[in-house]
Amino acid sequence: MPDPSSIRERIRSEALSLGFDACRFASVEAPWAAGERLQAFVAHGRHGEMTWMEETLERRSHPRAMWDGARSAVMLGVNYGPETDPLRALADRSIGNISVYARGDDYHDLIKKRLKALARWMVANFGGDLKVFVDTAPLMEKPLAQAAGLGWQGKHTNLVSREFGSWLFLGSILTTLELQPDAPEVDHCGSCRACLDICPTDAFPAPYQLDARACLSYLTIEFDGPWPERFRAAMGNRIYGCDDCLAVCPWNKFAQAGRELKLQARAELQRPALADLAALDDAAFRALFAKSAVKRIGRDRFVRNVLYAIGNSGESALAGVAGRLLEDPSAQVRDAAAWAVSRLS
Repeated sequence: MPDPSSIRERIRSEALSLGFDACRFASVEAPWAAGERLQAFVAHGRHGEMTWMEETLERRSHPRAMWDGARSAVMLGVNYGPETDPLRALADRSIGNISVYARGDDYHDLIKKRLKALARWMVANFGGDLKVFVDTAPLMEKPLAQAAGLGWQGKHTNLVSREFGSWLFLGSILTTLELQPDAPEVDHCGSCRACLDICPTDAFPAPYQLDARACLSYLTIEFDGPWPERFRAAMGNRIYGCDDCLAVCPWNKFAQAGRELKLQARAELQRPALADLAALDDAAFRALFAKSAVKRIGRDRFVRNVLYAIGNSGESALAGVAGRLLEDPSAQVRDAAAWAVSRLS
């Protein structure tokens, strides 16, 4: 077994060679406040229809609650910084605005492949047991990332990095190895309120608190069915996710464009015309969003979002596009089409 002090640097070097942009370490044995914050979030009903958060609340409360054998976490980041300001596309209401993270290939697939490669290398060189995670298991990755020093959870509850700004995908490896932790990151938000003030639906009851039920990312992705009326006009042309609170963060002045080609925006998803997106049937939707994170919400939910954006477009020519979906087999598409037609009429 190598000198314990060199193990961390060897893991970090291997991680960077595999394409990760950041690698730091945290202990998972100490108590933390993240579990209590999550309990309060669920107790207030702010998780909305994400029932899995309530069902796995105990396992989410602490990394050791999910896997008692874990001793350390290897926290990894992949930069996906955009080349242009995501807020610019909000001005053209004839196009659909897709969140930066979903304009390229699905990051889950890319990062999990790299995590497994790093995990195999760790076991071959240092032994121990481990588990890999990328945003799909009951593990609170953002608090772990802050404990490892990758960044801090800002007032919008997302991770902010002094090196990468708002644009960092997270992956994690829990291991039975005892690895010396890095120093945790501290909060650098200060008195800034930019992320809170820009939110189009006022989804932050207070700094460091989010009500998902009012968040456009939740509504466009997680919520199934017709939206509450009060949020439809506020969405503008944001048809999948919302980058406002991320993009406005002053720490983005240090951000840099991502270097991973598979995560870069596809040409057809940078400024897609709402008229074209509304015409998608299920087969065309699957073809357009193959290997994309967007595919998980399905055609009906996506076209519902597109129709709300059409209703906000102010483009009377799009009324006919919406009208053609008044007899769609999906109830939520029909409802959204009727709302769009009424708005444009």
